[in-house]
Amino acid sequence: MGTLDGKVAIVSGSGRGIGREIALKLASEGAKVVVNDLDAEPAKETVAAIEAAGGSAVACTGSVTEDGFAERFVAAAVDNFGGLDIIVNNAGYTWDSVVQKMTDEQWDAILDVHLKAPFKILRAAQPVIAAAVKKAREAGEPIPARKVVNISSMAGTGGNAGQANYSSAKAGVLGLTKALSKEWGRYNVTVNAVAFGLIKTRLTSAPAGGDGTIDVQGKEIKVGVNPNLLAAMEQMIPLGRGGEPSEAAGAVYLFCIPESDYVSGQTLICGGGFNF
Repeated sequence: MGTLDGKVAIVSGSGRGIGREIALKLASEGAKVVVNDLDAEPAKETVAAIEAAGGSAVACTGSVTEDGFAERFVAAAVDNFGGLDIIVNNAGYTWDSVVQKMTDEQWDAILDVHLKAPFKILRAAQPVIAAAVKKAREAGEPIPARKVVNISSMAGTGGNAGQANYSSAKAGVLGLTKALSKEWGRYNVTVNAVAFGLIKTRLTSAPAGGDGTIDVQGKEIKVGVNPNLLAAMEQMIPLGRGGEPSEAAGAVYLFCIPESDYVSGQTLICGGGFNF
């Protein structure tokens, strides 16, 4: 038996990288997972990997910033698996620039994907959770613990040069987490955040100034980290290295298990011992 048997989870941005590892981890512990990615193929690949391991998953493709996506994402959980127990707001990317060169488009895009999208997903989930809790109370049944894990970053706890937009969005995620932990305690929902440090993903593995890009709805956005800066960062990490996506997923998993049912409104730094 898995730790999360009978639970239904939605994980945004779970076709690749950290999100994929989160979906695989939750599914390996028995959760039924709604997988999301901007592109259909990565989402299908994650679903196939879960099913090949004996788990249950469906894909809900599309951008988390699209009108109506949040409602569609939540409905995918209810329609396919009959409920919603775990929400992981993970989707996002970086679009860096120093403040004097940052455009309104850059600012708005990053705030939309990292802060507005989680807000809309949580807003869409509230009626589903409230109705389930009301039904349980009327039947005299115990109310199960439900979980929200919002993904932040150490850029949100300490700031990062060249990332005014990302740092602001990720700091906002922490405020959203604290507010919702107070609003949703009455539903027996814990709301926590995980703030990642240096995790080895496609956003950090490409060298800055190189050819590394990601495609976001037809827009090619350069990604990467200066190799010298990356080496310096790893030297500052007490564990001496950047984290693996599977290790990042492990930190999220801690907030999804019964052992954390009385932990809410907290931020866990997943940074190999490094902190600001």
